Amino acid sequence: MNNNILVTRSSMPSKEEYIDEISGLWDSHWLTNMGVKHKALQAELKEYLKVDNIDLLTNGHMALELSMQALGLTGEVITTPFTFASTTHAIVRNGCMPVFCDINPDDYTIDVSKIESLITDKTSAIVPVHVYGNICDVEEIERIANKYGLKVIYDAAHTFGEEYKGRGVGSFGDVSCFSFHATKVFNTIEGGAVCFKDKEFGEAVYNLKNFGIHGPERVEAVGANAKMNEFCAAMGLCNLRHVDEEIEKRRKVIERYREHLKNVDGLKLNPINPDVKYSYSYFPVIFEEKEFGASRNEVFDALAAQRIGARKYFYPLTNTFDCFHGMYDVNSTPVALHMSKRVLTLPLYADLALDDVDRICDVILECKQ
Repeated sequence: MNNNILVTRSSMPSKEEYIDEISGLWDSHWLTNMGVKHKALQAELKEYLKVDNIDLLTNGHMALELSMQALGLTGEVITTPFTFASTTHAIVRNGCMPVFCDINPDDYTIDVSKIESLITDKTSAIVPVHVYGNICDVEEIERIANKYGLKVIYDAAHTFGEEYKGRGVGSFGDVSCFSFHATKVFNTIEGGAVCFKDKEFGEAVYNLKNFGIHGPERVEAVGANAKMNEFCAAMGLCNLRHVDEEIEKRRKVIERYREHLKNVDGLKLNPINPDVKYSYSYFPVIFEEKEFGASRNEVFDALAAQRIGARKYFYPLTNTFDCFHGMYDVNSTPVALHMSKRVLTLPLYADLALDDVDRICDVILECKQ
């Protein structure tokens, strides 16, 4: 018997449902290039996410990278190092310089009180990151962007299907980018999307994702190849039918975690914002060693000894990566540094048994001294 508990596990439809969804592809032989599955998923996601426009791409990273290119970003881009590598790499691969802003200690999103001090005449955009389902201070970011004439691209990979004050999270900023990677709340195996308001931006992204091709004899722009294929779109269509049920299961898992871990000295749990409709993407815990009696790393090792997966997420900070050695002063983002050394995201997926949640919490609490 395999008693391993993974940190995440992909949601999937039944084998029969997926086979039924893809069976028509053997008749049409249309496997990519914006086929019927791609178009159907695009339409359904537009409605589900409550956005004006959406385009599908091969993954979430290309959503970020091509969005930045489509907006013509130059110079400096203000962002946070408390994120996955993709966010920072997309900026660098567009020839821009990331300028790292610290995070706030409450919900780990970009500290909006520090953004304006980082703006220079070279700044072209802000790339905030919604973290663990926590939504950035979108009102203040909009105010700053309007004041200084900056573009805003949200990395929304952690907030699929969420709403803030009744508004789809993908509707904020100039662009919001989603990842549909296998580990996400909603997946298309691999995939991503850009949500946007401006139709000219949409045309630019389309050109970039499809070589600028608009017909067999018409190529209007220089572009790359970042199209979602029909098999991935079909998986998305299946998973979208069940995503609300999956989110509800994840909610119950998180509630069980909170029952065990709330009010424990030295443990900080994710905040709850009454204005947010959550999709329960992650369950991070901050371990303060002096109060709890054990470090994050000691808890990580104790869980691993019981074949329980956890993740130091986000660690290390992107401004400490080897590929950026000597370029950034990590002490300029002290809150992010502090959190990165203390955070663990615990196992979370729809089919995680509540008994297993109990076992995970028992191991954690046994570390307390």
